[in-house]
Amino acid sequence: MRFSADFLDKIRSRVPISAVVRTRVNFNREKTNTSRGDFWACCPFHLEKTPSFHCNDRRGRYHCFGCGVSGDHFRFISELDGLSFFEAVERLADMAGISMPQPDSETKKREAKQASLYKIMELAAGFFEQLLQKDEGACARSYLRERSLSSGVQRMFRLGYAADSRNLLKKFLIAKGVCNSQLETSGLLVLGDDVASYDRFRNRIMFPIENASGRIIGFGGRALFPDTRAKYLNSPETKLFCKRRTLYNFSRAKQANLALCRGEVESKPIIVVEGYMDVIALVSAGFEKAVSPLGTTLTEDQLHLLWRFSSQTILCFDGDEAGYNAALRVLDRALPLLKVGLSLSFVLLSNGKDPDDIIREGGKEIFNELLKQAVPMADMLWRREIQGQAFKTPESRAALEKRLRDAAFTIKDESLRHYYLQDIRERLQMFFKPWTFAPFHKESKTKRCNAQNTTLGRLCFSESLIHSDLVKNRKDPILVREAAILVTLANHPQLWNENFETLASLEFSNQELTKLHCAMLDIMAEENLDNADSMFQLLDKKGKSAIMACIVQLVRNIGMRSAFAVAPIEEARAALKQALHLYKRAHCLHKQLREIETELLENLDSSVFALLSDVKNELERTNATDALIEGFGLWDVDTNHQNDSLFFRESATRA
Repeated sequence: MRFSADFLDKIRSRVPISAVVRTRVNFNREKTNTSRGDFWACCPFHLEKTPSFHCNDRRGRYHCFGCGVSGDHFRFISELDGLSFFEAVERLADMAGISMPQPDSETKKREAKQASLYKIMELAAGFFEQLLQKDEGACARSYLRERSLSSGVQRMFRLGYAADSRNLLKKFLIAKGVCNSQLETSGLLVLGDDVASYDRFRNRIMFPIENASGRIIGFGGRALFPDTRAKYLNSPETKLFCKRRTLYNFSRAKQANLALCRGEVESKPIIVVEGYMDVIALVSAGFEKAVSPLGTTLTEDQLHLLWRFSSQTILCFDGDEAGYNAALRVLDRALPLLKVGLSLSFVLLSNGKDPDDIIREGGKEIFNELLKQAVPMADMLWRREIQGQAFKTPESRAALEKRLRDAAFTIKDESLRHYYLQDIRERLQMFFKPWTFAPFHKESKTKRCNAQNTTLGRLCFSESLIHSDLVKNRKDPILVREAAILVTLANHPQLWNENFETLASLEFSNQELTKLHCAMLDIMAEENLDNADSMFQLLDKKGKSAIMACIVQLVRNIGMRSAFAVAPIEEARAALKQALHLYKRAHCLHKQLREIETELLENLDSSVFALLSDVKNELERTNATDALIEGFGLWDVDTNHQNDSLFFRESATRA
């Protein structure tokens, strides 16, 4: 239905835009100037802590300086509540106390058809709900109990059951006065040229699908028996249901987001999962903003819908190959659509797990930890391009750079594209950096590095680096060498068996690393592992996923490729040998330091102070090695050099 400009202006003049916006936000008192009609608030379209959303009564417009959304009364209502333009006008006309204009005959027919479809969907949903509670639904109820879905949760999501019958629903709807033409357009029946129409959903648990306003527009059905051809079946495209523009549970997620904007609940991201059961499990565990793209990868329309309500969107697809590939498809689809403040991140689950499994086995706390470990888009892009590959030739390295740059150039936002390209350059520089090192020595102790001693690729430690915050002792520090040892052993568990006694006797400066080390010892005492996936799964069961993710990120940040599963075992073995040498050296120096400090309590001789200074300097140089080894290269340790100084040369075996 078309509305005249005079009618729309009449609504705008009766209802200030601040009155419309006020229903969704709390205005900031400090920045708002009521007398001038200027109002400021935290944006209801994206999560923020400082008010950058502005509306002006004189102009009748709103604009967010954070995410860039803008519009008038009608757009505000339609975008925030997911209403059609007609529905937004209808609501605002009611606020203004103005009667809606009478539609023409064609509009009346169209609206009547749409209303009848909504009514049919509601009738079908009620029918499925009742059938679930009858004798015919016993098998479905048993399945839902096995999945830990209480009767309250079943009622909340209006779950139902479609009987194993060709026309039970059809007969019910006809008895309610629904004509054949309405049945055909509803999508609830399968139509054939040579056969009579029959029920589309049979012997399935039924999940009503709602639009953004909470009205049922379609259904999804899950087969109860594994030999059924289609495990999940959705309604076809109808005048109400458009699959690519619909998200399961979006109405509830939207309401949770509005409560957040009003300050009623704590900030939580929107979580996109694959299936209905995943959504229900997450909502039941307190993650109200969980949605699903109805069994398909996210479409552009669905991405825009998500970003309209939240800039924090996390994808958490199943931990199998199909789930991983679906995440990569979303990555490619989202890159051109990225804008400043709008992005995605990814939670990568253990192999074979889905969010429902995680909630049932580990509870809300474990899933919360996984959300904290979400991988940003830039990291996901990098991971995809380097995974399972060795870049031993210039051609392979150039191909990697080209793929990354091609992906970045799909980003339409110029500013964001610039920073993605910069990020790619920095990652490539770190990944292929040909560094080797020699330590800094004071002239009084050893020869200073000079032109004769400095060959291509051999660098000296600088005083500024040795004394920088990067290598200063902190309270309970997670040192790079310790993190590298544990990450290497997790990704290459077969190395445990090569030197078990030495590895078992390691001591760590961080309490959490000590617990992680003990957990690995327990695992290796019971299991003979030879792959990273098994180790990470067992660590996850022992509740060590959070600390493991922390040190994995630490080692990844310094580019220590040899610690990860993509590195050949020979490279990991050599890198572990180096890390253990550094560990032993530091452990010995700390022991010396404690002994000297004890001696100082009884002997204040200058020679003891000098020895203390020497040991501290050597310890700082050892710590500086942790800061400098950025890990992609493989370094050989010369332990026979005078004064036990550490010299490194680049190995010919680096990848």
